[in-house]
Amino acid sequence: MKILWLKTELLHPVDKGGRIRTYQMLKALRREHAITYLSLVDEAEPAENHHLADEYCHRLIAVPWRETPKGSARFYRDLLLNQASSLPYAVQKYRSSVMPQAIRRELREGHYDLLVCDFLTPSVNLPEERQCATVLFQHNFESLIWQRLYETARSLPRKIHFHQQWRRMLRYERAACRRFDAVVAVSRTDRDLMRQAFGLSEVYDVPTGVDTEYFRPARGCSDPLRLVFTGSMDWMPNEDAIVYFAEQILPRIAQVLPGVVLTVVGRNPSPRLMELSKRYLPIFITGRVDDVRPHIDRAAAYIVPLRIGGGTRLKIFEAMAMGKPVISTSIGAEGLPVRDGTDLLIADEPEAFAHAVIRVLTDQRLALSLGGQARATVSENFSWESAAASFARICERTVRQRAMQPEGFEWSAGAMRGA
Repeated sequence: MKILWLKTELLHPVDKGGRIRTYQMLKALRREHAITYLSLVDEAEPAENHHLADEYCHRLIAVPWRETPKGSARFYRDLLLNQASSLPYAVQKYRSSVMPQAIRRELREGHYDLLVCDFLTPSVNLPEERQCATVLFQHNFESLIWQRLYETARSLPRKIHFHQQWRRMLRYERAACRRFDAVVAVSRTDRDLMRQAFGLSEVYDVPTGVDTEYFRPARGCSDPLRLVFTGSMDWMPNEDAIVYFAEQILPRIAQVLPGVVLTVVGRNPSPRLMELSKRYLPIFITGRVDDVRPHIDRAAAYIVPLRIGGGTRLKIFEAMAMGKPVISTSIGAEGLPVRDGTDLLIADEPEAFAHAVIRVLTDQRLALSLGGQARATVSENFSWESAAASFARICERTVRQRAMQPEGFEWSAGAMRGA
């Protein structure tokens, strides 16, 4: 297939879940299919990251764009202007006057079999007219994330803001999904939710993978009272998870194990998190690191105290591949085919989560059993090669179905309707 892949960022550094999933999938797809990667690219992007795109595509089309730094005066101005828009801010901020022109030109001249929109955000720049089959690759059920942000917000201003953004995202996501010939989710849970919520018929799921050669048990000695969390710390669900853990779970653990510490590893921690680490001295914030593995290796257990989220958490599979016992909430492990009590421990209430952590840190036999089974589960069942092969089969089926439609009909993930 000749594929036009739409994105809103380059993939290097490959340091967060969405980039990791796309990078690994494209690396595998690139071996058998021709990939043109058309993306918004920030003007400050290092030239090296342009050159590294050769690892995952045959051709790169960079559309100049300027990202608004979170917390800047321009950011708050844009949020204020967004009040007059029907679009959620998380989508509107990627609207470009140049990207639709570039897409039209490629579709007109490139003779593509398939257009893939990677994440919901590039769809805001997608022209109405399309000459090939289209697939939306949904890493998250986006409106569900905003719903959970609204439900867990404490202050009235945040609750009002999140409610507005949730309702806008729900309307936009429903309409956007129905514009594509097929939608691909990253879990059966998300697939079924989108099928029900948006009335989609052509919606599929692909498994989450992990590089078990890169993430493997190390020989180093772990700190028996050290916990670790990894993730992009500029993503609100991750920030909320650490604040929740610090305020409601960590004190309960410390009552039993006074020496317990938590290392939080991830890019762009907010001032709120940096202040949190000053108030809760057992919490260490690293910021971005080149390699998360030494930090995971030094910990006795890996925690995922997420209350908000969608899609699947690659971080869990990475920790499991390294043989670490994992303690997660149900939302943290949502969409992953893992077994509570065998592959990891699941606990949702603060008291239960704290108790699960204490069990793992004080019972070496339990920790070794969970870690060993976790490694075996991901090694035997999950690889990026199988995920990419599944994605390719869905794409090929979508191209065939599009070709079979009689002229004068427009076929979409939601319905077949007369043009």
